Amino acid sequence: MFSYPAACDLDEELLELVTMVIVACDRDRPCKLRPYDRARCALVYLRKHDTFEQLAAGFGIGVTMAWRYVNDTIGYLAVFAPSLTEALTSHYADGYLLLDGTVAETDRVAAEGHFSGKVRREGVNLQVVTADAGRLLWLSPARPGCVHDITAAREHSIIDTCAALDLEVLADKGYQGAGGTQTAPIKRRPGCELPEKHKKSNTVHAVLRAPVERTISHIKQWRIFRHARISPNKLTSVAAAILTLMIYT
Repeated sequence: MFSYPAACDLDEELLELVTMVIVACDRDRPCKLRPYDRARCALVYLRKHDTFEQLAAGFGIGVTMAWRYVNDTIGYLAVFAPSLTEALTSHYADGYLLLDGTVAETDRVAAEGHFSGKVRREGVNLQVVTADAGRLLWLSPARPGCVHDITAAREHSIIDTCAALDLEVLADKGYQGAGGTQTAPIKRRPGCELPEKHKKSNTVHAVLRAPVERTISHIKQWRIFRHARISPNKLTSVAAAILTLMIYT
């Protein structure tokens, strides 16, 4: 762990990665904080979602400077995030993919179109693609919270890309009817009981999908995705930055 002066539950390896990214992207630009401390500042913001006032006090800098260091670092990290096609073509396993959606909640009041019926508050829709064992492959740009998972998957071309690459995908009931190579649980028809064989099939399907749900819980450990105090539009860059952090460490 590293401290700033409070503890942050991230490995030193991750801190070194972000420091190298800052050095590579920032060149010799003079700054009050050295790259190592700017990396700590950005990681604390993403992991703990401290306010810029708290960061400024902790690192002995101004609030504006803390804002600039954090946003510059997020932008640097986002550049290294793979596209969907790059992420899927780098997946050499013979297994299937897992697809699920989650809502990153925001504290912005009445952001038009961002109210999610799933969590009953403002937020953005993020699509998560993992390998069969749960290794994160791709995290989508943010879409308004009102967008359904199947719509978001189509807008991001996840279904079409997986079909073009002949990659099998397991998804939940929210993707029923998406087509392509995705498989969703079997729905019960109104007024009918689901046959026992279909119940067993759905049970196996749920067990196989469990790793993507664990991955989403790991993503949510980045507290920027819990009641984010920034514009929902900025969460696309944040998602790309965190994708970089999670796949390269």
